[in-house]
Amino acid sequence: MKLGFKVGDKLVYPNHGVTVVEHIGESPIMPPGDSYYHLRLLATNSRLMVPIMNTDRVGLRRLYQQKEIKGLLSLLEQKLVKSHTDWKGRYRENLEKMKTGRLEDVAEVLKNLNEVQKRKSLSFREKKMYDRAKYLLVSEVAIVKNIPEPEAEKLIHKCLEKSLATTGH
Repeated sequence: MKLGFKVGDKLVYPNHGVTVVEHIGESPIMPPGDSYYHLRLLATNSRLMVPIMNTDRVGLRRLYQQKEIKGLLSLLEQKLVKSHTDWKGRYRENLEKMKTGRLEDVAEVLKNLNEVQKRKSLSFREKKMYDRAKYLLVSEVAIVKNIPEPEAEKLIHKCLEKSLATTGH
């Protein structure tokens, strides 16, 4: 299935963030024949190439729409569903969610780790995952809502606080 992205489209590369399609064509370093999306990560200006035939496999997707972001924010506000108590199980579960590239999954990871963080400090790996999840949400929300990232971060933080307020902590 070809998704048919075009130059200038903003896309999300799962676990990396928002990119923009700068060029579509062959790779200067790979054998001719395959076409690639030449992407630039907005946060770091790093460039990457994704073979067009692999876009599904890597989970490249369009940015969420306003209404999807609205649903996402209300998901963040909801009471947390219980997760693994041992950190290894929780980490594995969260890692799988991060790989999907779906913002709902990333939001669940952030919400889960935020709740754990209120009770005890996160392990180094979980702290990195928390920061990554927050970054992925903040950057996409900021772009879709056309607001500065600090404002998007405040919005997400407010939603997370609401989710904790309903848990009785």
